Amino acid sequence: MSRTNPILNTDSYKLGHFLQYPPGTQALSGYITTRGTSMRPEIVFFGLQAFLKEYLSQPVTAIDIAEAQDIAALHGQPFDRSGWQHILNAHGGFLPLRIEALPEGSFIHRGVPMVQVVSTDPACFWLTSYIETALLRAIWYPSAVATSLRDVKQTLMPYLKNSCDDPDGVIATRLADYGARGATSLEQAGLGGLATLLHFDNTDTLEAIVYARRYYGAKMAGFSVPASEHTTMIAWPQSEEDASFAHMVDQFGDYPTYSVVSDSYDIHNAVSELWGKALQQKVRSKPGTLIVRPDSGDPIDVPVQTVAQLAYHFGTRLNAKGFKVLDDKVRVLQADGVSLRDITMILGRLEGMGFSAENITFGIGASQLQKINRSIYSFTMKCTALMDDKGRWRDISRRPVTMHERLPEVGRRAVVFEANEFTSVRLEELGRRENHLQPVWENGNLLRECSFDEVRQRVRTKHRQDF
Repeated sequence: MSRTNPILNTDSYKLGHFLQYPPGTQALSGYITTRGTSMRPEIVFFGLQAFLKEYLSQPVTAIDIAEAQDIAALHGQPFDRSGWQHILNAHGGFLPLRIEALPEGSFIHRGVPMVQVVSTDPACFWLTSYIETALLRAIWYPSAVATSLRDVKQTLMPYLKNSCDDPDGVIATRLADYGARGATSLEQAGLGGLATLLHFDNTDTLEAIVYARRYYGAKMAGFSVPASEHTTMIAWPQSEEDASFAHMVDQFGDYPTYSVVSDSYDIHNAVSELWGKALQQKVRSKPGTLIVRPDSGDPIDVPVQTVAQLAYHFGTRLNAKGFKVLDDKVRVLQADGVSLRDITMILGRLEGMGFSAENITFGIGASQLQKINRSIYSFTMKCTALMDDKGRWRDISRRPVTMHERLPEVGRRAVVFEANEFTSVRLEELGRRENHLQPVWENGNLLRECSFDEVRQRVRTKHRQDF
């Protein structure tokens, strides 16, 4: 990512908020949560560590201050030159904030704080609210993607439990992320792809792999396979389609798995005549598994027919649950514009025909990375406590007369684990219970670091418990 001026990583109107608080204010405390109620934990918290390492680790510089002052003046906003200069002089440019958070990968009810922020220097108490824009944006997007993909996983799991011998072992390979080109930016592809990898192992979003290494220390967080695309296949004329397929087998048949898009001209001919007859022995002669990719045509009928045709030509075996599994040399991947509704219809139809769900995998793209917004799960950050000039904390909250919405809980919060769920309590009522909102960042220092494997294990263990 290119360097961002930390002072300008906020909303315009926040530039003038340093002038608006009561005299003598010493500190502010606020937290990020999701509005509303839920009968069960449904929110997956993820993405904070990437923000801390990428953005809060960048100190404010004199150049940043000069740029922000110039922009504020031209933009019609006041600017706290002395406050930012104090941050530069007294703190080396690092924001004097303490950030507490739940373990990433935690599952929580709506309304439970996942991150809590408090200012640590009375000279710039206003930073707690100032950072809201950047911090909330950094958390809501990867958390929303991770939450949405958990719902996808829960939708797929019953089909696997019904028809697969090892549904827990199979589930992580049922979806592959091909969403990079549908994202609005490199960062969105990286964060969204990284959130996807919490649930599923397969990805072609390289930036997700980079982010997992850079921010969570993962040597390799996801896997890909050699695969063709239409450009490489139609470079061969239709009269040489058999040669193009044979060339793929020659080039990649020694890999554990390789994928060949097979609908460039006629998917039915490709499956029944080329893969099923002309090239079957060639495919069998290689150690790798061929993944046949039928991209075009009816998104439900074509992949089902492809599985059936491959079963006819390559044969099947029955698993312990009595469902047909294709010969280990072939599998099917449906990846073109497939929706969750399409996936369930495909799996339902295959199950009705006696085929196991493990015969087919699916590709997901922009639908999971793009069709997400903050309002889906109502992510919000609210300041709920203020320290006055006598060092006393007092609750702050709006109390509109005409509104009936459930407002965030006031005061400084703690999160305890009771009845197998996270619950929010007032900090002063914590007692001897463990507070799971643990300090992870203070005044420019990363206090606690989690690995991607730890986060992924937390997510997947909870998924297995749910089933």
